Amino acid sequence: MELSIDLIKKIALNVYDVVNPLLGTKEASRKFQKGAGGDISMNIDLIAENTIIEALEKYNVNSLLISEELGEKYIGEIEKAKENHAVLIIDPIDGSNNAVRGIPYSSVSIAYAIGDRMNNIRKAVVLNLFTKEIYWAEKGKGAYLNSKQIHVSDFDISQNCFFELSLPKDNIMNKLQKLAPVIEKFYRIRVLGSSALSLCQIASGGMEAFINLRTSNRLVDVAAGILILKEAQGKFFSLNGNEINMALSINTKFPFIASNIKLESFIKKKLITYFYRKM
Repeated sequence: MELSIDLIKKIALNVYDVVNPLLGTKEASRKFQKGAGGDISMNIDLIAENTIIEALEKYNVNSLLISEELGEKYIGEIEKAKENHAVLIIDPIDGSNNAVRGIPYSSVSIAYAIGDRMNNIRKAVVLNLFTKEIYWAEKGKGAYLNSKQIHVSDFDISQNCFFELSLPKDNIMNKLQKLAPVIEKFYRIRVLGSSALSLCQIASGGMEAFINLRTSNRLVDVAAGILILKEAQGKFFSLNGNEINMALSINTKFPFIASNIKLESFIKKKLITYFYRKM
């Protein structure tokens, strides 16, 4: 039986209840070993992940779990999970550095799929761990912030567009210089620190685009945000303008571009050509 969106929300709220009191504390920032996603796990990451696992076991969920810290693990009865093709893709704390420093932009991200590709994601929840706001979506049923349906903005490039830019650190000044003719077309640049929440910001009209050129960007960071964005009529595509429909795996990493409808054409005509010819 499929997980309900209400149960996924409940699990996210469990994480909020446990994690929120730790935000901005030294206890949250204690470091452990490197997690499966490649970053050093902090105490707050492990607490959030364990909270999710405990909830899944409590509710007798049978699923493959793909998580930032532990990697891939079957929860419940393995044969049932394989038979149902159920996959949960979670980032227990997306924006861990914000969380431990008390910067109010961090989330728990949970996506649920039946199948093994990104297009098989059916349900998604992203919860802001500071504000308790819940972004959520079910495939084909729209996207919501709490109980209100959301939609991307209708701004085009001639208006005051906000966008987030994430670049690899190597040769960063050179990249910024090369991107200057593109960047200057936008009104404001943001670097916020939680990809899941940033995709939700585009979905709810708070921002118009997110250009992420980091090849190290992980599936777990964006899996839930992608569905929420798409259900809000947003666009999510690769640097060559194609759909991204990669395998659901802890090893899946990719750069991407996300935008509202009005900017899709501009980005594909201008930015993508620019990236491929000059970077």
